[in-house]
Amino acid sequence: MNDEYVLSQKFKIKGGDFSNAGRTSTSIKEILKEIGIDPSIVIRASIAVYEAEMNVVMYANKGMVTLNITPVKLHLKLEDEGQGIADIDQAMKEGFSTATHEMREMGFGAGMGLPNIKKNADRFKIASRLGEGTTLDIIFCLNKTGNK
Repeated sequence: MNDEYVLSQKFKIKGGDFSNAGRTSTSIKEILKEIGIDPSIVIRASIAVYEAEMNVVMYANKGMVTLNITPVKLHLKLEDEGQGIADIDQAMKEGFSTATHEMREMGFGAGMGLPNIKKNADRFKIASRLGEGTTLDIIFCLNKTGNK
């Protein structure tokens, strides 16, 4: 029973669409609140999915976030089609950014996206292929016994 989905939903993200950036994370936050997920998890998940969504908007052609909830975990899987990440270890360092001047002028590109995702998740996995895209698995434990 622990692996059965209580809820599963997909959200599309369009790369370069700054005017709609944040809509996916807002929708997911509202769903989590509505179904009664612990408010501290809602906050952490909202931060993580917002950072992931902004990375798609800034660096990919398109992406998909899949929200899966079981009785014991919240799993956000983000898959994008884009340039990929050349050096994941470097990208995971706070302050490292490949943001353009225009992105920085809009207030993005501080180099905190991936580190913030990892910091807020209970488990985090990233995989990327240059010229193809990036996949993030962001997991939050819904019970007190879940390990970080």
